[in-house]
Amino acid sequence: MRGDYQQLVDEISAALAAPATLEDRDFGLIAFGAHEGDDDLVMDPVRTRSILQRRSTAAVRAWFEAFGIARAKTALRIPPDPAAGVFKGRICLPVRHRGIVHGYVWLLDDGHLTDLELGGGGTPPDPRIEQAMESAAGIGALLAAEARAGAEVGDLLRALLVSRPAERAAASAALRDGLRSAADAPLMVVAVTPWGVPETDHAPLPNLPGLLAACALPAANGPGDGADTAGPDPSAAAAPPHRATADTPSLAALVRLRSPSSWAAAHTVAEHLLRSPRAGGGLAPSGTEARTLPGAAGLGMPVRELSALPAAWQEALAAARAARAEPRLGPVAEWSTIGSYRLLTGLPPAEPDATVRPLLAPAHSELARTAEVFLDCAGQAGRAAQALGIHRQTLYYRLGRVEKLTGLDLDEGGDRLLLHMALKTARL
Repeated sequence: MRGDYQQLVDEISAALAAPATLEDRDFGLIAFGAHEGDDDLVMDPVRTRSILQRRSTAAVRAWFEAFGIARAKTALRIPPDPAAGVFKGRICLPVRHRGIVHGYVWLLDDGHLTDLELGGGGTPPDPRIEQAMESAAGIGALLAAEARAGAEVGDLLRALLVSRPAERAAASAALRDGLRSAADAPLMVVAVTPWGVPETDHAPLPNLPGLLAACALPAANGPGDGADTAGPDPSAAAAPPHRATADTPSLAALVRLRSPSSWAAAHTVAEHLLRSPRAGGGLAPSGTEARTLPGAAGLGMPVRELSALPAAWQEALAAARAARAEPRLGPVAEWSTIGSYRLLTGLPPAEPDATVRPLLAPAHSELARTAEVFLDCAGQAGRAAQALGIHRQTLYYRLGRVEKLTGLDLDEGGDRLLLHMALKTARL
């Protein structure tokens, strides 16, 4: 099918005598047309980056989207914007099917397309534009078909991940039929949280090695309460627990590995998905400065049996939640490396312990951070003072205030454990 895209892109390039580039609606590269001649200027920085990195920058996307390309039904002319890195003008052909935009064809307007009539406003388009739009419609039909096929396997994956144990055998068999021979390879689940879901349709899967299926799931299907949560900034203290609504979705992606010990494909998929405009956007916890937190991704352990995918999904989502709570773990975290969060993400939601609750108030954020760093450093005062950038005597003074505020004795292992886990739980 990718060859069909290339053929249609080449048709557009030939019709308009300009190099064309096809991107999906998340600005991921699908295909690009070759150009004639030795004019290196035709390869402007945006097109070069799109081809080499397979994605446009956020500034470029924002500039293009400001012209209403997602709503356009006819070709649009977009001027250059050096501030966004767009040094050449573009003609955008929206790729639509049954009223839904699936992508965009971009043509560099290097001068000879300036007088080309695009249509609109009662003026008929140039016949070459009509021909190019027919090819774009063909691309839209292919992308829609690919999206439907991917959605079917994604629906099977979703059915398995949310299935009860008694339903798991049937759901596994259905997914095996959908995956065919790929079901016999080592598999890994990638979780991205949070994930914005289009309301009207499914998007085609990115063209990434090993990516077999993807589906959005409510975060409530994750470990413990599973609600998508946002942790504080590493430079801020743990804040009172803050949970998003239960229907905040996360993305589950199923990746085929070359071997159980080779996770490169899963990392590539996770990093690509995190660059999507649909990734991230969660709010910072209450009691901290208002801001938008980035998304995070988690990897579960590799599995051989499809029936093990639900457990792998919970591992992946737990790792993603941990990566959001502790930026040092992310933005892509593996289940095997998240330490105490393997336990904490599996616990049901609960109010903070009464002894620790006063410390979690915003007014005591500096004390909470001091205590957390001290406990992260295994109670070694020298390391903690260095990490905090304070004098050791200042550290002791703050820890004394923590003890007075909570009634805990930081010379006692049990009290240390209670405080440490309460602070980490507050991050979730």
